[in-house]
Amino acid sequence: MRQFRTALALSSSLLLGACATVGPDYQAPVPVATATPEGFQEMRRDAGLTPKNPTELTTWWRTLNDSTLNQLIDQAVSSNLDLRAAASRLRQARAQRGVSRGDRFPTLSASGSAQRIGSSENTAAAGGSVNDLYSTGFDAGWEADLFGGIRRANEAADADLQASAESQRDTLVSVLAEVSLNYVELRSFQARLEIAKENLASQQETFELIQSQQRAGLVEELDLQRARSNVESTRAQLPSLATSIEQARNRLATLLGQPAGTIDGMLAGNQPVPNPPIEVAIGVPAQVMRRRPDIRSAERQLAAATARIGVATAELYPKLGLTGSIGLESLSTSNLFEMASRTFGIGSVVSWRLFEGGKIRSQIEVQNALQEQAAIAWESAVLTAAEEVENALAAYANEQLSYRSLQQSAKAASRAAELARSRYDAGLSTFLDVLDADRSRLTAEDALAVSNALITSNLIRLYKALGGGWQSLLPDGSVSQIGYPAAGS
Repeated sequence: MRQFRTALALSSSLLLGACATVGPDYQAPVPVATATPEGFQEMRRDAGLTPKNPTELTTWWRTLNDSTLNQLIDQAVSSNLDLRAAASRLRQARAQRGVSRGDRFPTLSASGSAQRIGSSENTAAAGGSVNDLYSTGFDAGWEADLFGGIRRANEAADADLQASAESQRDTLVSVLAEVSLNYVELRSFQARLEIAKENLASQQETFELIQSQQRAGLVEELDLQRARSNVESTRAQLPSLATSIEQARNRLATLLGQPAGTIDGMLAGNQPVPNPPIEVAIGVPAQVMRRRPDIRSAERQLAAATARIGVATAELYPKLGLTGSIGLESLSTSNLFEMASRTFGIGSVVSWRLFEGGKIRSQIEVQNALQEQAAIAWESAVLTAAEEVENALAAYANEQLSYRSLQQSAKAASRAAELARSRYDAGLSTFLDVLDADRSRLTAEDALAVSNALITSNLIRLYKALGGGWQSLLPDGSVSQIGYPAAGS
């Protein structure tokens, strides 16, 4: 009993003075150095990337100067199903925070009852009487947060809400990138289809010319069959490209939260692949850590896990609750509301989980392990972000180098096709040289179109890796500006 009286004295002193808060105070983790190697700095300069804090990163898709893309982005932000689900999860987290905060306040309930009570005839005092009993009143209760368990639970709920908000922002970043990538892919397939059709028309003319010459006995059937094979080989590419175009359109419709085919009118007509601006501002590596929502979400999850250690630790200590009631009670409704019918009660309840076979300490160990896992997840998110940024930088810079070479290759292949045709007409080369030159030109032009789209796609992936886009778009106002608490608050 001495231990119990000591706990009561400690509880009273803490209640009258400052309440303690058990468990570790949260300290925000410090990211590892994110400075990039000199080779990547050179790559940035070669690719026209500017290492400064860019304001245009918040609306990076507008730098591509494509009005159709802008419309697609606006529709996706308002109706994408993943964003709607993320907004619902955010509302759930906000409501859950309200549930947690409710534990800080007293409870008040009202009740009323009417009973008919019959006593046993074998009870001398009652004599087998039957009485009516009417009562009504209010009951109140409050748990004093002596050791901060409720405060830690509120900290965890706040951090969960902030993590949910960052998850919604991360979903927004992904949706922006996916819509843009699929749009670029669509325009790329359309461009490649046009290239294939132009080459098919040229090859068809050649085939018809060879067919006329073969009928006149000027060329052998071998040249005719080679020309036919070249035409049909190119024609066989058209259905595959048409299928890819249809799939890209349908994917865009899904991203916009609409049935397939509903946005075909918006995407009708061939438009060029949107080209990136001459200079692209990307910011410095340290800003990536503060900008990427997935890292911010992981950090908030770590804060929540830290707070839950305090929630579990508070179970080691006694709890003090205050109760009170006031009401009316009478055997008749006629005098129920008289002063003589009033009742009241006030008291306190102390509870202490003294022995549970190590259950409480095991729960603390569980929360410590969960905090360690959250810290590892945060560190993994930081390293993954650095990897994605560096990979995207390398891909964007190197694809530009490839594009320059492919431009020269396509130019040379076109000139070679002209020369092969001239030499064939002059009788200086075989028709096989013409066919080979035509195939090489088609391959080079197709590769150039693919590379042109890859440059823009790699830039989009870079913007995604940098976490750009969520700052200026808050779907339906569902992402509020939620401030983060100071460490240990």
